[in-house]
Amino acid sequence: MAFEHRVTSQTAPPSTRPTRAPRIATAAKTAQAARAALTGPIPDFSQAPAPDWHRAYAMRVVLTDFLVLIWVVFGVQIAWLGFSTPVNFSNATMTTLSYSTISVVTIFAWMLTLRLYGTRESRVLGTGTAEYKAITDGTLRLFGMIAIIAFLVKIDLARGYILIALPLGLAVLLFSRWIWRQWLGAERRMGRCSSQVLLVGSQASATHLARELGKQPESGYRVVGACIPGTAPSKTAQNLPDTDIPVIGTLDTILVALTKSGADTVIITSADELPPERVRELSWGLEPGRQHLVVAPSLTDIGGPRIHTRPVAGFPLIHVETPSFDGGKRFAKRAFDIVGSGLLLLILSPALIVLASLVALTSVGPVFYRQERVGLNGQLFHMLKFRTMRVNADDQLAALLKEQGTADRPLFKVRNDPRLTRVGGALRKYSLDEFPQLINVLKGDMSLVGPRPQREGEVNLYDSAAHRRLFVKPGMSGLWQVSGRSNLSWEDSIRLDLYYVENWSLTGDIVILWRTMRAVVAPGGDAV
Repeated sequence: MAFEHRVTSQTAPPSTRPTRAPRIATAAKTAQAARAALTGPIPDFSQAPAPDWHRAYAMRVVLTDFLVLIWVVFGVQIAWLGFSTPVNFSNATMTTLSYSTISVVTIFAWMLTLRLYGTRESRVLGTGTAEYKAITDGTLRLFGMIAIIAFLVKIDLARGYILIALPLGLAVLLFSRWIWRQWLGAERRMGRCSSQVLLVGSQASATHLARELGKQPESGYRVVGACIPGTAPSKTAQNLPDTDIPVIGTLDTILVALTKSGADTVIITSADELPPERVRELSWGLEPGRQHLVVAPSLTDIGGPRIHTRPVAGFPLIHVETPSFDGGKRFAKRAFDIVGSGLLLLILSPALIVLASLVALTSVGPVFYRQERVGLNGQLFHMLKFRTMRVNADDQLAALLKEQGTADRPLFKVRNDPRLTRVGGALRKYSLDEFPQLINVLKGDMSLVGPRPQREGEVNLYDSAAHRRLFVKPGMSGLWQVSGRSNLSWEDSIRLDLYYVENWSLTGDIVILWRTMRAVVAPGGDAV
């Protein structure tokens, strides 16, 4: 696309020199020309209503944050110090203040900090951990600043007031945001409170992204259309393969398709068809503040902490760190496993005795079931479970798998398993048969969180990618167990396990354990 560029001589008379207004008008015409190149006629956005669910949701969050901070800060003050207790100054000549004044200032400073750290931005609300991290980071920095100011001004603040208000306020803030996130997730599953997305790129890349976004409506992206290069005009509706997403344009009619579909977000799924100049022109054609441009790189199953964007020579280069399986992270994970499994064994010991008695009294055979599984780096170990099947049930496995047609798949699962004992089905539904594996965790054969340990016969069916599951210790629970459990296909299960292996962190383990407890309490129909 050619742009006309006129140079005005510096020796021209003042009356003929271009003023600022004509230059702004020229820039506006250039932007309109960019739109025209992609759309033909320029769509009129003046009557298009701006989506307001972001604003309404953010205002509700602001109100909740404010009420939470009032309740926590004044509650701690009244419980610890009373309502009108004066603040002590080391310098006796200074004017004394009441703790009520300190509380009011703390609340408004806290609210301002939450805003400055972007905790209510539409890009972080409702998905991922960025919202929680921003709240935690802003809160810790605020109280660090309060401590510094108190030291410099020589204010003798009560330690209990600070040491209780900080963690309690942070915990209740995070909980209130989590409650809002549950509501927002329910709204998004019904198709509301989501960005309306137009996919732009090759058919294969657009189809792949549409399927993945469709699996996770809670992420807040609802695909409403696609623009595919070389799409032939047709009177009948065309959809992306195996989806209900309509193809409503080509790369030459993106902005027209944007208006037609009512989308507010353009996601470029592949860059081969769109050179940098076309992408830049597309960004110029979007309405600022209402329409957004997102570029989806061809990187899948890579976690945020491993991705760093760095602008170099005008290019937004994405640096992807190599996954690390050694060092301090492994030590921290092992320490967490020892402390967690030890405490759980101590707390759950009465329940374990009851469960063991039920197994022994309702069927003939040993209480515990020991099975050889493959662990870290392919090492074999014996995994413990409460016995949920008849004795010698393993001898019938091959025939049952062959009967249901899954003998050639690595995930050896039998639907409506006839080998279960009377209490075996209930133990499996609520994952109670897994509790003895806490002993495996304490011994070091397993971890609290990790890929599910599998039999040697299943491992023999692995491809090269699936073998990366063995780079970390197997776990009692894992990402695929809390993301669908037995309803997931083997391909989805291995994808989630590989994502965990290459992106695991202690924070991620805690989140998975929390989701595991929720799945145990309300297992649904997919538990086995």
